Amino acid sequence: MAAKKTLLIVDDHTLFREGLKTIISRNPAYEVVGETGRGETAIQMAKSLRPDLILVDISLPDQSGIELTLQLRKSLPKTFIMMVTM
Repeated sequence: MAAKKTLLIVDDHTLFREGLKTIISRNPAYEVVGETGRGETAIQMAKSLRPDLILVDISLPDQSGIELTLQLRKSLPKTFIMMVTM
């Protein structure tokens, strides 16, 4: 069996994060390894966890998702990043 793809979810809406985590966790090919609602925490978690994919909300309380994505690209150039918004 292939290794699971790991994900980090970054969204300031707790209910949305939890729902997304529940949906993704139903697929045995993926594992949510972390979640946060703040950009600064996301950077620390991403460097530590090194997920295969990071889902980033475009609007966060401490910085924009676009700014966060640019920072993540510098630190983790091989990690896929997908922007999400409600």
